[in-house]
Amino acid sequence: MVDSVADQLTRDMDCEALLGCFYGHTGLDESCFRALGSSNRPLTVDDVAAAVGHDRSTVYRSVQRLLATGVVEKEQVNYDDGGYCHVYSVVDSGAVSRDMYRTLNDWYTEFDGAIDDFAIPDTGPDSPPVRD
Repeated sequence: MVDSVADQLTRDMDCEALLGCFYGHTGLDESCFRALGSSNRPLTVDDVAAAVGHDRSTVYRSVQRLLATGVVEKEQVNYDDGGYCHVYSVVDSGAVSRDMYRTLNDWYTEFDGAIDDFAIPDTGPDSPPVRD
């Protein structure tokens, strides 16, 4: 069930909850984000899976959702023997917060218009005529 705006305004909001509000991330996505953010180095999906206690394929899907919304970034590490792996890290928090502000401003503009459309014109005897 979706929380009302009034309910959301009465709760304390933390970084992980913001990810859910703005991007629709799941609890596991948020745990993966926390694991990536608390590391002092980029992590492989296997590293993240070990940190959050879930299997690799499930964590891979969560990391891909984080990557798709731009809150983590992927880098390819090439091995001397010809192999490679991908590592993930949290992007600059300033870039994420700017994107959140843009999203919030877009949301505000959309709802401001919806509220204007919702308003019922006053049709009392002293009000101006309603124009279509």
